[in-house]
Amino acid sequence: MSYYVPLHLESPNNFMAKAKTIYSCTECGAVEPKWQGQCPSCNAWNTLVEAVSEPTVTQSRFASLAPTAQLQKLANVEALEFARQQTGIGEFDRVLGGGLVAGGVVLIGGDPGIGKSTLLLQTMCKLSQGQKAFYISGEESAQQIAMRAQRLGLDARQLDVLAEINLEKISHVLQQHQPQVVVIDSIQTVYSEALQSAPGSVAQVRECSAQLTRIAKQLGVSMILVGHVTKEGALAGPRVLEHIVDCVLYFEGDQNSSFRLIRAIKNRFGAVNELGVFAMTEKGLREVTNPSALFLSQHDSPVPGSCITVTQEGTRPLLVEVQALVDTAHGANPKRLCVGVEQNRLALLLAVLHRHAGVPCFDQDVFINAVGGVKISEPAVDLAMLLAIVSSLKNKPLPSKMVVFGEVGLAGEVRPIQRGQERLKEAAKLGFTHAIIPKANAPKAGIAGLTIHAVDRLDQALDCFRQ
Repeated sequence: MSYYVPLHLESPNNFMAKAKTIYSCTECGAVEPKWQGQCPSCNAWNTLVEAVSEPTVTQSRFASLAPTAQLQKLANVEALEFARQQTGIGEFDRVLGGGLVAGGVVLIGGDPGIGKSTLLLQTMCKLSQGQKAFYISGEESAQQIAMRAQRLGLDARQLDVLAEINLEKISHVLQQHQPQVVVIDSIQTVYSEALQSAPGSVAQVRECSAQLTRIAKQLGVSMILVGHVTKEGALAGPRVLEHIVDCVLYFEGDQNSSFRLIRAIKNRFGAVNELGVFAMTEKGLREVTNPSALFLSQHDSPVPGSCITVTQEGTRPLLVEVQALVDTAHGANPKRLCVGVEQNRLALLLAVLHRHAGVPCFDQDVFINAVGGVKISEPAVDLAMLLAIVSSLKNKPLPSKMVVFGEVGLAGEVRPIQRGQERLKEAAKLGFTHAIIPKANAPKAGIAGLTIHAVDRLDQALDCFRQ
C-alpha cells in the first residue's frame, strides 16, 4: 500500500529548523556549545548565559574577492580637529571633552532613578532649539516624556520624540529624517527582527549597538545610548558594547543625596576621568560650578581627625575633606574600614606610620571617610590620610586653612604627584593659607597667600603638624 505525500512536504528544506541553544559569555562574547562555570576564553566565572544561535549565511570560498583597501602613508594623512557641538550644559560638556562630535557614539550608564533620562531630556531640549534632535525611548511612552518635560519646565516644542524598540523601524526613521543628535533610551530595550533572542540578551545588545553605531558613522549623527548597569555597578550586556562606542560615561550618586557625579571612563575625543557635578532639584539637574564646596565640611572650629587634600579628577582639581576616627579596639582583631578610599592602601600606610614615624595603631580601630561620597583612587591622598589618623589618635586638630597632599612610599619617603602647581593654585583660590606637599612639587616662585611646607620624609610632615 502506498501513500501520497505532497511534494511541498517531502523536501527537508520545507521543515522549520530547530533552534539550537548556545551559551554566550557576557564579558567577552565568546560562544560555547554547553554551559560551564568558567568561560574558557576570558576565564571569568558565571558569565555564560543561555542564548539561541542565529542562522548564518556562508559564502563560497570560490566567490570573487572584494577589492583590497588602499594603503597610505601616515604623514600624508591630514590631521583634522573634531568640531564640537556644545550641549548647553557646561558640566556635561566638560566630561564629553568639550561637547558632542558628529558621528560619535556616547554610552552613559547608571543606577535606575539616578537621573540619566532627566539629564538627556534637558540636553536634547536645549539642542533642539538650533538643530534637529530626536529622543527615541523604549522604556517610556511619548506621553510620559511629555509629562516629565512639563514638570521640569523645559521648552520641548522643537524636540521630536519616538517611542519604539524595533531596530529596523528606528533605522528607517534615522535614514529618512537624518537628525543631527539622537538619544536611544535604552539600548537594552532595542531588538532586531533578524535575531530570535529576546531584547536585552547578549546577541541583541551586540547586534543593535553595532548597527546603530554604523548608522551614526554613516550619517554623521551624534548618538547617545543609555545603558543599564548590573548590581555590581558595571554596564549590563557584553563587554564589546564598551569597545564599540567612542565614549563611556558613568552616572554616580547616592539615592539619599541630591548630588550626582558623571565620570568619563573612556573617551576617544577627550580626556578620561573627567568629572561633572550636578545637584538634583525639582526642576531637574542643576550644574555645580564650585564642587569643592560640596566635599568640605563646615566646622566652626578645627576638629581632630580632619584633613583637607586636593585630588585631581581629569583636568579639574578638587578639594576634599578626609576624616579619620581612631579608637581603642575592643576585640582581638582591630577594624580597618574605608569609605571613598582603597582599604588595602590603609593597611599599607598604617605599617609605614609605625615603622618610619613610631606611631603604632595595632591596638586601634581605624576608620577613614572621604566626605561627600567622592571616591579617591590616586595615591596623592596618602599623606592626608596619615595626618588625619595621627590627628585623631593624638586628639589634636590640624591647623585651619591647611591642605595636604603627597604619595607616601614604603621607605617613608614623600613622593611627588602630578599637577602639583594646579592643586596649589586651587587651594589658594579657595582661601587656604598653608600647604604640606612633597619637596619635588614645591613651586620655585611661590604662590601668593600660601605658605608652603615642602617635605621629603614622613617624619618631617609630622613635625610640621606638631608645630
